[in-house]
Amino acid sequence: MAHARPITSLRNPGDPSASDMTIDLFSDTQTRPTAGMREAMARAVVGDEQSDSDPTTLALCERVAALLGKEAGVFMPSGTMCNLVSILVQTQAGDEIVVDDKSHIYNTEAAGSCAIGGVSVAPLPTKVGIYTPEAFEAAIRAPGRTAPRTALVSVEQTTSFSGGSVWRLEDMRRIRDIAKARGLKAHIDGARLLNAVVATGIPATDYAQGFDSVWLDLSKGLGCPVGAVLCGTRDFITQAWRWKYRLGGAMRQSGVLAAAGLYALDHHIEQLARDNANLARIHARIAGLPGLGFDETAGQSNILCFTVDGLGVTAAAFAAACLAHDVRIRAIGETIRVTTHLDVDAAACDRAAEVIHAVASYLAARRA
Repeated sequence: MAHARPITSLRNPGDPSASDMTIDLFSDTQTRPTAGMREAMARAVVGDEQSDSDPTTLALCERVAALLGKEAGVFMPSGTMCNLVSILVQTQAGDEIVVDDKSHIYNTEAAGSCAIGGVSVAPLPTKVGIYTPEAFEAAIRAPGRTAPRTALVSVEQTTSFSGGSVWRLEDMRRIRDIAKARGLKAHIDGARLLNAVVATGIPATDYAQGFDSVWLDLSKGLGCPVGAVLCGTRDFITQAWRWKYRLGGAMRQSGVLAAAGLYALDHHIEQLARDNANLARIHARIAGLPGLGFDETAGQSNILCFTVDGLGVTAAAFAAACLAHDVRIRAIGETIRVTTHLDVDAAACDRAAEVIHAVASYLAARRA
């Protein structure tokens, strides 16, 4: 890899000298449908989803259910709806669910479980979005007339806002077994489950085994424009459909969108491994820089988080400095998040690493 070119000043992102060819590592939600995916969408055989007569949507749901080892699936507009519907089906008003404190459910789903289902959230403190089975068991409330009933536990595989960390299969199974023994439901937020699969070689069916609900996102690393598939037992999916209607998520000729999912499963799984590898390239390039702080689990999949406290700037200022040099990364509070995806190749990731390296080196030298 080429050495980072020195940066002697920090431009404004709006500086007209900045290139329009920005390397976008803000999120894997930034992907655009490939030419092959667009063609598959245009050729999709469609029907009416609400009457179970859209063959392409049915084929996608069957495919994902088999991939996850579940009886049935339902196509949803978003992963957020998958999480919300899973909660609404498996809890009742006044219940409580257990999640990690950095989870998508807790931080960026507009408190849907509370606003719509009357269900409160108990966030377990974590460092990288992974809690221990012991911490989960300790969080289960004893039955009491004045306390909410602990009804469901959620595991986010991989973690999102805390750096793409991969849960160990044995820990997920212990959490699942504790939940079963204590009468709780167990749920997997599988937005990036396949990134964990390609990182570990463990099949998705093994991760999902015994969990009551699990879903797979199509619009992140798989590169689809929209959608997710929620899976579980046939009875669970029947109830999930009812909530899908209530929430306005039912569609008509959804096969146009489902075709993108089928194409992604045929053509983009191997890309997830390349995304993980590209992230590792960036991590290796910047891991030893003074002023940057990394957790010990950093770089396990396609997301990398680090802090910039040691450089004397905020995360937002660091992200702005990189954007001024045509690399878009994300500031989340005081953490930087870098996410690789199919629209950014190895050469672009090398260039992004070069810019991050150069910006950090400039700030460290300025502070010295």
